[in-house]
Amino acid sequence: MQLKKISLALATASVWWLGSGLSSAEEVQLAETQVEDIEQQKKVKARLEEIKAEEKAAARAANGYYVERRSYGTQKETEPPRYVKQLNKTWLKDYDALADIDWLDIGFEYRARFEHRDNDFRRNAQNIDEPLLLRSRAYVGLKNVLDPFRFAIEVQDSRRNHGDYDRAYDTRDVNQADFLQAYLELYYKESIFGKDDLGNNRPFWVRAGRHAWEAGDRRLIARNEWRNTTNTFQGVRANIGEKKNDWQLEFHAVQPVQRFTKRLDEVDHSQNFYGVIGNWRRWSQFVTIEPSYFLLKQDGDRVEYDSNGLPAALNTQINREIHTGGLRVYGVIPGTQFDYDASYIKQWGHQDQKNAAGRVTAELDHDAYAYNAEIGYSFKHPWKPRFSAFYGVASGDKNPTDGKNQRFERLFGFARPWSNDDYIQMENIRSPKIRLEFEPKLSWLENVKVDTGFSWYRLDSATDRWNAGANLRDTTGNSGRDLGKEFDLRVRFPLNQYASLNLGYAYFWGGDFVKDTSRRVAGQADRHTDSEFLYTELTLLAF
Repeated sequence: MQLKKISLALATASVWWLGSGLSSAEEVQLAETQVEDIEQQKKVKARLEEIKAEEKAAARAANGYYVERRSYGTQKETEPPRYVKQLNKTWLKDYDALADIDWLDIGFEYRARFEHRDNDFRRNAQNIDEPLLLRSRAYVGLKNVLDPFRFAIEVQDSRRNHGDYDRAYDTRDVNQADFLQAYLELYYKESIFGKDDLGNNRPFWVRAGRHAWEAGDRRLIARNEWRNTTNTFQGVRANIGEKKNDWQLEFHAVQPVQRFTKRLDEVDHSQNFYGVIGNWRRWSQFVTIEPSYFLLKQDGDRVEYDSNGLPAALNTQINREIHTGGLRVYGVIPGTQFDYDASYIKQWGHQDQKNAAGRVTAELDHDAYAYNAEIGYSFKHPWKPRFSAFYGVASGDKNPTDGKNQRFERLFGFARPWSNDDYIQMENIRSPKIRLEFEPKLSWLENVKVDTGFSWYRLDSATDRWNAGANLRDTTGNSGRDLGKEFDLRVRFPLNQYASLNLGYAYFWGGDFVKDTSRRVAGQADRHTDSEFLYTELTLLAF
Protein backbone atom coordinates (compact mmCIF):
# COMPACT_ATOMS: atom_id res chain seq x y z
CA MET A 1 0.00 0.00 0.00
CA GLN A 2 2.78 2.36 0.91
CA LEU A 3 4.63 1.44 -2.30
CA LYS A 4 1.52 2.16 -4.30
CA LYS A 5 1.25 5.65 -2.77
CA ILE A 6 4.91 6.35 -3.48
CA SER A 7 4.53 5.24 -7.14
CA LEU A 8 1.46 7.45 -7.55
CA ALA A 9 3.32 10.42 -6.12
CA LEU A 10 6.26 9.86 -8.49
CA ALA A 11 3.93 9.53 -11.46
CA THR A 12 2.15 12.74 -10.53
CA ALA A 13 5.47 14.55 -10.16
CA SER A 14 6.64 13.25 -13.53
CA VAL A 15 3.47 14.46 -15.23
CA TRP A 16 3.87 17.89 -13.54
CA TRP A 17 7.52 18.07 -14.56
CA LEU A 18 6.70 17.07 -18.14
CA GLY A 19 3.84 19.60 -18.26
CA SER A 20 6.08 22.27 -16.86
CA GLY A 21 8.71 21.47 -19.44
CA LEU A 22 6.22 21.64 -22.29
CA SER A 23 4.82 24.90 -20.95
CA SER A 24 8.31 26.39 -20.70
CA ALA A 25 9.07 25.33 -24.24
CA GLU A 26 5.90 26.97 -25.48
CA GLU A 27 6.73 30.14 -23.58
CA VAL A 28 10.24 30.18 -25.00
CA GLN A 29 8.88 29.67 -28.51
CA LEU A 30 6.31 32.42 -27.92
CA ALA A 31 8.98 34.77 -26.58
CA GLU A 32 11.18 34.08 -29.60
CA THR A 33 8.23 34.81 -31.91
CA GLN A 34 7.52 38.06 -30.09
CA VAL A 35 11.16 39.09 -30.41
CA GLU A 36 11.07 38.33 -34.12
CA ASP A 37 7.86 40.38 -34.48
CA ILE A 38 9.41 43.31 -32.62
CA GLU A 39 12.51 43.11 -34.77
CA GLN A 40 10.36 42.98 -37.89
CA GLN A 41 8.34 45.97 -36.71
CA LYS A 42 11.54 47.87 -36.08
CA LYS A 43 12.75 47.06 -39.59
CA VAL A 44 9.42 48.15 -41.10
CA LYS A 45 9.45 51.36 -39.07
CA ALA A 46 13.06 52.06 -40.06
CA ARG A 47 12.23 51.47 -43.72
CA LEU A 48 9.20 53.76 -43.53
CA GLU A 49 11.40 56.44 -42.00
CA GLU A 50 13.93 55.89 -44.80
CA ILE A 51 11.17 56.26 -47.41
CA LYS A 52 9.91 59.40 -45.70
CA ALA A 53 13.44 60.80 -45.60
CA GLU A 54 13.95 59.89 -49.27
CA GLU A 55 10.69 61.63 -50.22
CA LYS A 56 11.68 64.66 -48.18
CA ALA A 57 15.11 64.70 -49.82
CA ALA A 58 13.54 64.39 -53.27
CA ALA A 59 11.15 67.24 -52.52
CA ARG A 60 14.03 69.32 -51.17
CA ALA A 61 16.05 68.58 -54.30
CA ALA A 62 13.12 69.58 -56.51
CA ASN A 63 11.96 72.66 -54.56
CA GLY A 64 15.10 73.66 -52.71
CA TYR A 65 14.25 76.01 -49.86
CA TYR A 66 10.95 77.07 -51.41
CA VAL A 67 7.65 76.32 -49.67
CA GLU A 68 4.48 77.33 -51.50
CA ARG A 69 2.26 79.84 -49.75
CA ARG A 70 -1.22 78.56 -48.94
CA SER A 71 -2.98 81.86 -48.25
CA TYR A 72 -5.97 82.56 -50.46
CA GLY A 73 -5.36 84.40 -53.72
CA THR A 74 -1.67 85.17 -53.13
CA GLN A 75 -0.09 82.63 -55.51
CA LYS A 76 1.85 84.66 -58.07
CA GLU A 77 1.59 84.17 -61.78
CA THR A 78 4.67 82.34 -63.04
CA GLU A 79 7.29 83.77 -65.39
CA PRO A 80 6.63 82.95 -68.17
CA PRO A 81 2.85 82.76 -67.53
CA ARG A 82 1.14 79.42 -66.93
CA TYR A 83 -0.40 79.25 -70.38
CA VAL A 84 3.09 79.18 -71.93
CA LYS A 85 4.82 75.87 -72.71
CA GLN A 86 8.23 74.82 -73.97
CA LEU A 87 7.72 73.89 -77.63
CA ASN A 88 8.93 70.28 -77.35
CA LYS A 89 6.46 69.77 -74.47
CA THR A 90 3.44 70.65 -76.61
CA TRP A 91 1.58 68.63 -79.26
CA LEU A 92 4.00 70.12 -81.80
CA LYS A 93 6.65 67.63 -80.61
CA ASP A 94 4.92 65.02 -82.77
CA TYR A 95 6.51 66.70 -85.77
CA ASP A 96 10.07 65.38 -86.14
CA ALA A 97 11.50 68.78 -87.01
CA LEU A 98 10.17 70.24 -83.74
CA ALA A 99 10.69 67.31 -81.36
CA ASP A 100 14.02 68.57 -79.96
CA ILE A 101 13.31 72.30 -79.76
CA ASP A 102 13.72 73.14 -76.08
CA TRP A 103 14.85 76.72 -76.63
CA LEU A 104 11.50 78.22 -77.61
CA ASP A 105 8.56 79.03 -75.33
CA ILE A 106 5.16 79.55 -76.95
CA GLY A 107 1.62 80.13 -75.75
CA PHE A 108 -1.81 81.29 -76.82
CA GLU A 109 -4.76 81.81 -74.50
CA TYR A 110 -8.32 82.92 -75.26
CA ARG A 111 -10.74 83.84 -72.47
CA ALA A 112 -14.43 84.72 -72.69
CA ARG A 113 -16.41 85.78 -69.61
CA PHE A 114 -20.11 86.52 -69.51
CA GLU A 115 -21.16 88.64 -66.54
CA HIS A 116 -24.59 89.30 -65.08
CA ARG A 117 -24.47 92.32 -62.76
CA ASP A 118 -27.64 93.47 -61.03
CA ASN A 119 -27.20 96.89 -59.37
CA ASP A 120 -23.43 97.19 -59.82
CA PHE A 121 -22.17 99.67 -57.21
CA ARG A 122 -19.12 100.46 -59.34
CA ARG A 123 -21.59 102.44 -61.45
CA ASN A 124 -23.60 105.51 -60.52
CA ALA A 125 -26.87 104.09 -61.87
CA GLN A 126 -28.89 101.04 -60.92
CA ASN A 127 -29.47 98.60 -63.78
CA ILE A 128 -28.82 95.07 -65.01
CA ASP A 129 -25.63 94.94 -67.06
CA GLU A 130 -24.61 91.82 -69.00
CA PRO A 131 -21.29 92.38 -70.78
CA LEU A 132 -19.24 89.77 -72.62
CA LEU A 133 -15.53 90.26 -71.88
CA LEU A 134 -13.05 88.82 -74.38
CA ARG A 135 -9.29 88.55 -73.90
CA SER A 136 -6.62 87.00 -76.15
CA ARG A 137 -2.95 86.55 -75.27
CA ALA A 138 0.02 85.24 -77.22
CA TYR A 139 3.61 84.69 -76.06
CA VAL A 140 6.93 83.86 -77.73
CA GLY A 141 10.18 83.56 -75.81
CA LEU A 142 13.72 82.55 -76.79
CA LYS A 143 16.06 80.92 -74.23
CA ASN A 144 19.12 78.66 -73.86
CA VAL A 145 20.28 78.68 -77.48
CA LEU A 146 21.85 82.17 -77.41
CA ASP A 147 22.54 82.45 -73.68
CA PRO A 148 23.18 84.77 -72.01
CA PHE A 149 20.98 86.62 -74.53
CA ARG A 150 17.23 85.97 -74.34
CA PHE A 151 14.05 87.79 -75.27
CA ALA A 152 10.28 87.52 -74.85
CA ILE A 153 7.22 89.13 -76.44
CA GLU A 154 3.68 88.92 -75.09
CA VAL A 155 0.72 90.62 -76.73
CA GLN A 156 -2.85 91.02 -75.55
CA ASP A 157 -6.17 92.13 -77.00
CA SER A 158 -8.97 93.02 -74.54
CA ARG A 159 -12.51 93.85 -75.61
CA ARG A 160 -16.01 94.17 -74.18
CA ASN A 161 -19.10 93.39 -76.21
CA HIS A 162 -22.67 94.28 -75.30
CA GLY A 163 -23.13 95.89 -71.90
CA ASP A 164 -24.75 99.23 -71.11
CA TYR A 165 -21.69 101.44 -70.83
CA ASP A 166 -19.51 103.27 -73.32
CA ARG A 167 -16.27 101.52 -74.26
CA ALA A 168 -14.40 104.54 -75.59
CA TYR A 169 -12.73 105.34 -72.24
CA ASP A 170 -12.93 102.24 -70.09
CA THR A 171 -9.46 100.75 -69.75
CA ARG A 172 -10.65 98.37 -67.01
CA ASP A 173 -12.16 96.19 -69.75
CA VAL A 174 -10.91 97.48 -73.11
CA ASN A 175 -7.35 97.71 -74.46
CA GLN A 176 -7.17 96.64 -78.06
CA ALA A 177 -4.08 94.87 -79.46
CA ASP A 178 -1.05 95.98 -77.47
CA PHE A 179 2.17 94.69 -75.91
CA LEU A 180 2.17 93.31 -72.39
CA GLN A 181 5.83 92.36 -72.53
CA ALA A 182 8.66 92.98 -74.95
CA TYR A 183 12.08 92.76 -73.34
CA LEU A 184 15.68 91.74 -73.97
CA GLU A 185 17.35 89.72 -71.24
CA LEU A 186 20.83 88.81 -70.05
CA TYR A 187 20.60 85.51 -68.17
CA TYR A 188 23.42 83.80 -66.25
CA LYS A 189 22.55 80.41 -64.78
CA GLU A 190 25.91 80.26 -63.02
CA SER A 191 26.62 83.69 -61.60
CA ILE A 192 29.14 85.40 -59.36
CA PHE A 193 26.66 84.90 -56.52
CA GLY A 194 27.59 81.22 -56.32
CA LYS A 195 25.40 78.43 -54.98
CA ASP A 196 23.33 77.88 -51.86
CA ASP A 197 24.01 75.20 -49.24
CA LEU A 198 21.91 72.66 -51.18
CA GLY A 199 24.11 73.09 -54.24
CA ASN A 200 21.53 75.02 -56.26
CA ASN A 201 22.91 77.62 -58.64
CA ARG A 202 22.00 81.21 -57.83
CA PRO A 203 21.22 82.66 -61.29
CA PHE A 204 21.28 86.34 -62.20
CA TRP A 205 19.27 88.09 -64.89
CA VAL A 206 18.48 91.61 -66.03
CA ARG A 207 15.69 92.59 -68.43
CA ALA A 208 15.12 95.85 -70.29
CA GLY A 209 11.92 96.77 -72.09
CA ARG A 210 8.23 96.29 -71.31
CA HIS A 211 7.17 94.09 -68.39
CA ALA A 212 4.09 92.64 -66.72
CA TRP A 213 4.75 90.71 -63.51
CA GLU A 214 3.63 90.03 -59.95
CA ALA A 215 5.50 90.44 -56.69
CA GLY A 216 5.00 89.60 -53.04
CA ASP A 217 1.40 88.74 -52.20
CA ARG A 218 0.18 90.60 -55.34
CA ARG A 219 -1.43 93.37 -53.31
CA LEU A 220 1.03 96.05 -54.48
CA ILE A 221 2.27 94.72 -57.85
CA ALA A 222 0.04 92.46 -59.95
CA ARG A 223 -0.79 91.48 -63.52
CA ASN A 224 -4.49 91.67 -62.57
CA GLU A 225 -5.31 88.24 -63.92
CA TRP A 226 -9.03 88.64 -63.18
CA ARG A 227 -9.41 92.05 -64.78
CA ASN A 228 -9.81 92.08 -68.54
CA THR A 229 -6.82 94.43 -68.96
CA THR A 230 -3.37 94.19 -67.45
CA ASN A 231 -0.87 96.46 -65.67
CA THR A 232 2.31 96.97 -67.68
CA PHE A 233 5.55 98.87 -67.12
CA GLN A 234 8.58 99.93 -69.10
CA GLY A 235 12.12 100.01 -67.77
CA VAL A 236 14.58 97.63 -66.16
CA ARG A 237 14.12 94.60 -63.91
CA ALA A 238 16.85 92.49 -62.31
CA ASN A 239 16.92 89.40 -60.16
CA ILE A 240 19.48 87.54 -58.05
CA GLY A 241 18.59 83.94 -57.27
CA GLU A 242 15.41 81.94 -57.80
CA LYS A 243 12.73 80.48 -55.59
CA LYS A 244 14.74 77.29 -54.92
CA ASN A 245 17.51 79.33 -53.27
CA ASP A 246 17.82 80.19 -49.60
CA TRP A 247 17.69 83.91 -50.48
CA GLN A 248 16.60 85.96 -53.46
CA LEU A 249 16.51 89.66 -54.41
CA GLU A 250 14.31 91.39 -57.00
CA PHE A 251 14.88 94.94 -58.29
CA HIS A 252 12.99 97.22 -60.65
CA ALA A 253 13.23 100.76 -61.99
CA VAL A 254 10.26 101.28 -64.30
CA GLN A 255 7.57 103.67 -65.48
CA PRO A 256 3.91 102.62 -65.70
CA VAL A 257 2.37 102.29 -69.14
CA GLN A 258 -0.75 104.36 -69.77
CA ARG A 259 -3.49 102.21 -71.29
CA PHE A 260 -5.75 103.44 -74.08
CA THR A 261 -8.76 101.62 -75.45
CA LYS A 262 -8.20 101.97 -79.20
CA ARG A 263 -4.66 103.19 -79.77
CA LEU A 264 -1.20 102.05 -78.78
CA ASP A 265 -0.36 102.46 -75.12
CA GLU A 266 2.25 105.01 -74.06
CA VAL A 267 4.79 105.21 -71.28
CA ASP A 268 3.60 107.46 -68.45
CA HIS A 269 6.61 109.77 -68.14
CA SER A 270 5.09 111.52 -65.14
CA GLN A 271 5.76 108.55 -62.82
CA ASN A 272 8.88 106.63 -61.81
CA PHE A 273 8.49 103.45 -59.80
CA TYR A 274 11.45 101.83 -58.01
CA GLY A 275 11.54 98.79 -55.78
CA VAL A 276 13.49 96.00 -54.13
CA ILE A 277 12.00 92.81 -52.70
CA GLY A 278 13.89 90.23 -50.67
CA ASN A 279 13.12 86.61 -49.83
CA TRP A 280 14.84 84.77 -46.99
CA ARG A 281 13.92 81.07 -47.04
CA ARG A 282 16.58 79.32 -44.98
CA TRP A 283 13.94 78.56 -42.37
CA SER A 284 11.38 77.82 -45.08
CA GLN A 285 9.84 74.86 -43.26
CA PHE A 286 8.80 77.37 -40.63
CA VAL A 287 8.82 80.84 -42.13
CA THR A 288 9.69 82.76 -45.28
CA ILE A 289 10.64 86.38 -44.60
CA GLU A 290 9.88 88.90 -47.34
CA PRO A 291 10.98 92.52 -46.78
CA SER A 292 10.24 95.12 -49.46
CA TYR A 293 10.69 98.79 -50.30
CA PHE A 294 9.09 100.86 -53.07
CA LEU A 295 9.36 104.48 -54.17
CA LEU A 296 6.75 106.13 -56.38
CA LYS A 297 7.61 109.63 -57.67
CA GLN A 298 5.23 111.71 -59.76
CA ASP A 299 5.92 114.94 -61.62
CA GLY A 300 2.64 116.83 -61.70
CA ASP A 301 3.65 118.93 -64.69
CA ARG A 302 3.90 115.75 -66.81
CA VAL A 303 0.56 114.18 -65.83
CA GLU A 304 -1.51 114.07 -69.03
CA TYR A 305 -4.19 111.39 -68.53
CA ASP A 306 -6.30 109.70 -65.92
CA SER A 307 -6.43 105.90 -65.61
CA ASN A 308 -8.98 105.67 -68.45
CA GLY A 309 -6.95 107.70 -70.93
CA LEU A 310 -8.97 110.87 -70.56
CA PRO A 311 -7.23 114.26 -70.14
CA ALA A 312 -6.27 114.64 -66.49
CA ALA A 313 -8.18 117.08 -64.31
CA LEU A 314 -6.13 120.04 -63.09
CA ASN A 315 -6.43 119.04 -59.45
CA THR A 316 -4.89 115.61 -60.19
CA GLN A 317 -1.73 117.04 -61.78
CA ILE A 318 0.17 116.95 -58.51
CA ASN A 319 3.71 116.22 -57.37
CA ARG A 320 3.95 113.09 -55.22
CA GLU A 321 6.70 111.14 -53.50
CA ILE A 322 5.51 108.06 -51.65
CA HIS A 323 7.80 105.61 -49.86
CA THR A 324 6.45 102.14 -49.01
CA GLY A 325 8.24 99.77 -46.66
CA GLY A 326 6.84 96.36 -45.80
CA LEU A 327 7.58 93.09 -44.06
CA ARG A 328 5.76 89.86 -44.78
CA VAL A 329 6.13 86.42 -43.14
CA TYR A 330 4.41 83.22 -44.18
CA GLY A 331 4.80 79.50 -43.81
CA VAL A 332 3.49 76.31 -42.23
CA ILE A 333 3.54 75.72 -38.47
CA PRO A 334 5.75 72.63 -37.94
CA GLY A 335 4.03 69.44 -36.87
CA THR A 336 0.55 70.84 -37.53
CA GLN A 337 -1.88 71.41 -40.37
CA PHE A 338 -1.86 75.17 -39.75
CA ASP A 339 -0.43 77.76 -42.14
CA TYR A 340 -0.16 81.53 -41.81
CA ASP A 341 0.53 84.67 -43.82
CA ALA A 342 0.95 88.12 -42.26
CA SER A 343 2.30 91.47 -43.41
CA TYR A 344 2.66 95.07 -42.27
CA ILE A 345 3.18 97.98 -44.66
CA LYS A 346 4.07 101.55 -43.76
CA GLN A 347 3.94 104.52 -46.15
CA TRP A 348 5.42 107.99 -45.80
CA GLY A 349 6.23 110.94 -48.04
CA HIS A 350 4.46 114.06 -49.31
CA GLN A 351 2.16 115.27 -52.05
CA ASP A 352 0.59 118.47 -53.36
CA GLN A 353 -2.99 119.45 -52.81
CA LYS A 354 -4.60 121.47 -55.62
CA ASN A 355 -7.95 123.12 -56.08
CA ALA A 356 -10.20 122.70 -59.13
CA ALA A 357 -8.33 125.51 -60.90
CA GLY A 358 -5.03 123.65 -60.52
CA ARG A 359 -3.48 125.96 -57.92
CA VAL A 360 -1.45 124.36 -55.11
CA THR A 361 -3.20 125.02 -51.81
CA ALA A 362 -1.04 122.86 -49.52
CA GLU A 363 1.68 120.23 -49.35
CA LEU A 364 0.35 117.22 -47.48
CA ASP A 365 2.38 114.76 -45.44
CA HIS A 366 1.64 111.23 -46.60
CA ASP A 367 1.33 108.96 -43.56
CA ALA A 368 -0.53 105.68 -44.13
CA TYR A 369 -0.37 101.99 -43.27
CA ALA A 370 -1.87 98.58 -44.04
CA TYR A 371 -1.70 95.12 -42.55
CA ASN A 372 -3.06 91.69 -43.39
CA ALA A 373 -3.16 88.43 -41.48
CA GLU A 374 -4.50 85.02 -42.43
CA ILE A 375 -4.37 81.69 -40.67
CA GLY A 376 -5.55 78.48 -42.30
CA TYR A 377 -6.04 74.84 -41.38
CA SER A 378 -5.83 72.01 -43.93
CA PHE A 379 -7.73 68.87 -42.99
CA LYS A 380 -6.39 65.39 -43.71
CA HIS A 381 -9.13 64.33 -46.07
CA PRO A 382 -9.22 63.21 -49.72
CA TRP A 383 -11.09 66.42 -50.62
CA LYS A 384 -8.20 68.55 -49.25
CA PRO A 385 -10.41 71.02 -47.37
CA ARG A 386 -8.78 74.18 -46.04
CA PHE A 387 -10.54 76.61 -43.71
CA SER A 388 -9.07 80.07 -43.20
CA ALA A 389 -9.74 83.30 -41.35
CA PHE A 390 -8.43 86.66 -42.60
CA TYR A 391 -8.34 90.23 -41.37
CA GLY A 392 -7.08 93.11 -43.49
CA VAL A 393 -6.77 96.87 -42.97
CA ALA A 394 -5.74 99.72 -45.26
CA SER A 395 -5.91 103.19 -43.73
CA GLY A 396 -8.16 106.00 -44.93
CA ASP A 397 -7.81 109.77 -44.70
CA LYS A 398 -9.13 110.91 -41.31
CA ASN A 399 -9.58 114.61 -42.03
CA PRO A 400 -9.36 116.30 -45.47
CA THR A 401 -8.32 119.60 -43.86
CA ASP A 402 -5.63 118.54 -41.38
CA GLY A 403 -2.62 118.84 -43.74
CA LYS A 404 -2.11 115.07 -43.89
CA ASN A 405 -3.04 112.34 -46.33
CA GLN A 406 -3.58 109.08 -44.48
CA ARG A 407 -5.17 107.17 -47.35
CA PHE A 408 -3.11 104.10 -48.25
CA GLU A 409 -1.72 104.17 -51.79
CA ARG A 410 -2.30 100.69 -53.26
CA LEU A 411 0.29 101.28 -56.00
CA PHE A 412 -0.30 98.70 -58.77
CA GLY A 413 -1.96 95.87 -56.90
CA PHE A 414 -5.15 93.93 -57.52
CA ALA A 415 -8.65 94.24 -56.07
CA ARG A 416 -9.41 90.53 -55.73
CA PRO A 417 -9.55 88.72 -53.37
CA TRP A 418 -10.62 91.76 -51.32
CA SER A 419 -14.00 91.40 -53.02
CA ASN A 420 -15.27 89.03 -55.70
CA ASP A 421 -17.63 91.81 -56.74
CA ASP A 422 -14.62 94.11 -57.31
CA TYR A 423 -16.19 96.52 -54.82
CA ILE A 424 -13.17 96.82 -52.52
CA GLN A 425 -9.69 98.17 -53.14
CA MET A 426 -6.75 98.32 -50.77
CA GLU A 427 -7.53 101.72 -49.32
CA ASN A 428 -9.79 102.96 -46.51
CA ILE A 429 -11.00 99.48 -45.59
CA ARG A 430 -11.27 97.04 -42.69
CA SER A 431 -12.34 93.54 -43.61
CA PRO A 432 -12.59 90.25 -41.72
CA LYS A 433 -13.21 87.15 -43.85
CA ILE A 434 -13.73 83.43 -43.49
CA ARG A 435 -13.12 81.00 -46.37
CA LEU A 436 -13.41 77.34 -47.24
CA GLU A 437 -11.52 75.70 -50.11
CA PHE A 438 -11.77 72.06 -51.17
CA GLU A 439 -11.34 69.70 -54.13
CA PRO A 440 -14.28 67.30 -54.34
CA LYS A 441 -13.55 63.87 -55.78
CA LEU A 442 -16.14 63.23 -58.48
CA SER A 443 -16.14 60.08 -60.59
CA TRP A 444 -17.51 61.97 -63.60
CA LEU A 445 -15.30 65.07 -63.33
CA GLU A 446 -11.69 65.39 -62.17
CA ASN A 447 -9.66 68.23 -60.67
CA VAL A 448 -12.62 70.29 -59.49
CA LYS A 449 -11.70 73.19 -57.18
CA VAL A 450 -14.28 74.97 -55.06
CA ASP A 451 -13.88 77.97 -52.76
CA THR A 452 -16.47 79.97 -50.91
CA GLY A 453 -16.38 82.71 -48.31
CA PHE A 454 -18.12 85.42 -46.35
CA SER A 455 -16.74 88.95 -45.90
CA TRP A 456 -17.61 91.95 -43.77
CA TYR A 457 -16.60 95.45 -44.92
CA ARG A 458 -16.16 98.67 -42.96
CA LEU A 459 -14.50 101.93 -43.93
CA ASP A 460 -11.39 102.71 -41.94
CA SER A 461 -12.38 106.39 -42.00
CA ALA A 462 -16.03 107.42 -42.22
CA THR A 463 -15.03 110.73 -43.86
CA ASP A 464 -12.95 109.21 -46.69
CA ARG A 465 -14.09 107.76 -50.02
CA TRP A 466 -15.30 104.35 -51.16
CA ASN A 467 -13.20 104.37 -54.32
CA ALA A 468 -14.37 101.17 -56.02
CA GLY A 469 -17.97 102.12 -55.22
CA ALA A 470 -18.18 104.94 -57.78
CA ASN A 471 -15.93 107.10 -55.57
CA LEU A 472 -18.71 107.85 -53.09
CA ARG A 473 -17.82 109.93 -50.03
CA ASP A 474 -19.45 111.57 -47.03
CA THR A 475 -17.02 114.19 -45.71
CA THR A 476 -19.23 114.69 -42.63
CA GLY A 477 -18.94 111.06 -41.59
CA ASN A 478 -22.67 110.94 -40.82
CA SER A 479 -23.23 107.92 -43.07
CA GLY A 480 -21.04 105.79 -40.81
CA ARG A 481 -18.47 103.13 -41.70
CA ASP A 482 -20.63 100.12 -42.47
CA LEU A 483 -20.09 99.23 -46.14
CA GLY A 484 -21.81 95.88 -46.04
CA LYS A 485 -21.11 92.17 -46.35
CA GLU A 486 -20.62 89.68 -49.16
CA PHE A 487 -21.05 85.98 -49.87
CA ASP A 488 -19.14 84.43 -52.76
CA LEU A 489 -18.76 81.03 -54.40
CA ARG A 490 -16.42 79.86 -57.16
CA VAL A 491 -16.11 76.52 -58.97
CA ARG A 492 -13.24 75.79 -61.36
CA PHE A 493 -12.63 72.67 -63.40
CA PRO A 494 -10.92 71.58 -66.65
CA LEU A 495 -13.06 70.39 -69.55
CA ASN A 496 -10.00 68.81 -71.16
CA GLN A 497 -6.29 69.53 -71.56
CA TYR A 498 -6.96 72.70 -73.52
CA ALA A 499 -10.16 74.09 -72.02
CA SER A 500 -11.34 75.02 -68.53
CA LEU A 501 -14.44 76.55 -66.97
CA ASN A 502 -14.75 79.01 -64.10
CA LEU A 503 -18.19 79.65 -62.57
CA GLY A 504 -18.76 82.25 -59.89
CA TYR A 505 -21.45 83.99 -57.85
CA ALA A 506 -21.42 86.83 -55.32
CA TYR A 507 -24.13 88.61 -53.36
CA PHE A 508 -23.53 91.94 -51.64
CA TRP A 509 -25.67 93.42 -48.85
CA GLY A 510 -25.09 97.18 -48.63
CA GLY A 511 -24.56 98.73 -45.20
CA ASP A 512 -25.53 102.14 -43.84
CA PHE A 513 -22.83 104.00 -45.78
CA VAL A 514 -23.98 102.46 -49.07
CA LYS A 515 -27.65 103.15 -48.33
CA ASP A 516 -27.03 106.81 -47.54
CA THR A 517 -24.41 107.84 -50.10
CA SER A 518 -25.57 105.83 -53.14
CA ARG A 519 -29.08 107.24 -52.82
CA ARG A 520 -27.80 110.82 -52.88
CA VAL A 521 -26.76 110.43 -56.51
CA ALA A 522 -29.23 112.29 -58.70
CA GLY A 523 -32.18 110.12 -59.69
CA GLN A 524 -31.23 107.26 -57.36
CA ALA A 525 -33.37 108.00 -54.31
CA ASP A 526 -34.96 104.55 -54.54
CA ARG A 527 -31.79 102.62 -55.40
CA HIS A 528 -31.65 99.11 -53.96
CA THR A 529 -29.04 98.40 -51.30
CA ASP A 530 -28.13 94.88 -52.43
CA SER A 531 -26.44 93.65 -55.59
CA GLU A 532 -25.90 90.34 -57.35
CA PHE A 533 -23.06 89.14 -59.56
CA LEU A 534 -22.95 85.94 -61.62
CA TYR A 535 -20.35 84.95 -64.21
CA THR A 536 -19.34 82.11 -66.52
CA GLU A 537 -15.77 82.10 -67.81
CA LEU A 538 -14.31 79.82 -70.49
CA THR A 539 -10.54 79.64 -71.10
CA LEU A 540 -9.04 77.95 -74.16
CA LEU A 541 -5.36 77.10 -74.70
CA ALA A 542 -3.62 76.35 -77.99
CA PHE A 543 -0.80 74.35 -76.40
